[in-house]
Amino acid sequence: MQGHSLKRRLLVLALSTVVVVWVGASTFIYFDAREEFDEVLDAHLAQDAALLSAQAAHELDELETDHAPLLHKYARRVAFQIWEGGKTLRMHSANATQRHLADIEDGFSDSVIDGQRWRVFSAWDETGQFLIHVAERADVREELARDIAGNLLEPLLFSLPLLALLLWVAVARGLRPLDKLAAELERRDPETLTPLDADAAPREVLPLIERLNRLFARIDSTFQRERRFTADAAHELRTPVAGIKAQAQVARGATGTAERNHALDNAILGCDRAAHLIEQLLTLARVDALDVAGAQSCRLRDIAAGEIAMIAPVALDKGVHIELPEGEEVAVRGNPELLRILTRNLIDNAVRHTPSGTSVRVAVVQQEGLASLSVCDDGAGISEQEMSRVSERFYRPADTQAGGSGLGLSIVRRIAEVHGAAVHFSRADNARGLCVAVTFRF
Repeated sequence: MQGHSLKRRLLVLALSTVVVVWVGASTFIYFDAREEFDEVLDAHLAQDAALLSAQAAHELDELETDHAPLLHKYARRVAFQIWEGGKTLRMHSANATQRHLADIEDGFSDSVIDGQRWRVFSAWDETGQFLIHVAERADVREELARDIAGNLLEPLLFSLPLLALLLWVAVARGLRPLDKLAAELERRDPETLTPLDADAAPREVLPLIERLNRLFARIDSTFQRERRFTADAAHELRTPVAGIKAQAQVARGATGTAERNHALDNAILGCDRAAHLIEQLLTLARVDALDVAGAQSCRLRDIAAGEIAMIAPVALDKGVHIELPEGEEVAVRGNPELLRILTRNLIDNAVRHTPSGTSVRVAVVQQEGLASLSVCDDGAGISEQEMSRVSERFYRPADTQAGGSGLGLSIVRRIAEVHGAAVHFSRADNARGLCVAVTFRF
């Protein structure tokens, strides 16, 4: 289903606005002109009455009752009467009746005579002898008012189509940057994620281009991360698979039971390492897809205790003791599943790199608006140079003896980033092992 046309919508809104304003202005002008027109016509009636008043005393003395002839085809629309003493009709127009045109003797009034409405002005002459009525048919005024309205609205009817065409051209030109942007996006290859050029874009389009560029940047970052992840995973999985294949070949060619069992044990160990690597890869992929949307209050000490209980059997088999000193509970806002993965990887990494007969120390503390989860081991530790790289994906120090995938601390760093936390590496208290601390802000 196609969306609404922005051009059509702008055109309709613009034309509607113009028509409403134009009709409103025309209505105001019409009524204002009508009022002025009525005043002008009333003034003419009063002037005509004044002229008749000035002549009445001099020219009617010798006349008997008479009426003035109609000299123009529109003369029937205007009528007058001259009453002597207000009672005797001395002179009138041919279209005037034999009775008074108005019931009042001074000023303007409206009368209905023979079914027609008249506008009448009445006045006495200077001598007070003659009463003069001058009247005009109301339909004449209505006709003239309609002519005025037609003259006002006629330009609108003729100019509206031209205005619509001009507005269409103006709207099309105004929206040309959007058309250009749409055409550029349509021509783009799906794999092209370079930023759009915003230099020549209008100010109103800049927010859209900026958001598109940010979207392209995020998509490009995701693609790059996925490509690196795929390449690294393929490289890392190749080693254990090759090792398993080599041990299987040794077992198949072994002549003795001991040699065969040793090769099979190594193959099983390779399978365990491959399974651990795959699990870490899946965890890393899941972490990259998760975020802290819907964050909730998480109790770090409870999380640490739960993960210690899960790893304790493996640690006991290796002869490593895991410690969690008593202390107050510390709560932070975050994703509980991610925080469990972070804690599990920290403790698992420490157990793997700690020799038998030593301990791993887990601490949860809170001070000065910060919450810290730290895990320290008694292993060989790493150099200052390696501390800056140890959280890189698949990175393993050259002299490490413990098994692993090189992803544990990468997962920790990624989860910390999602929570806005910081990861710090330092030497343990015995100046040998490694201490990893994750610091959260409230």
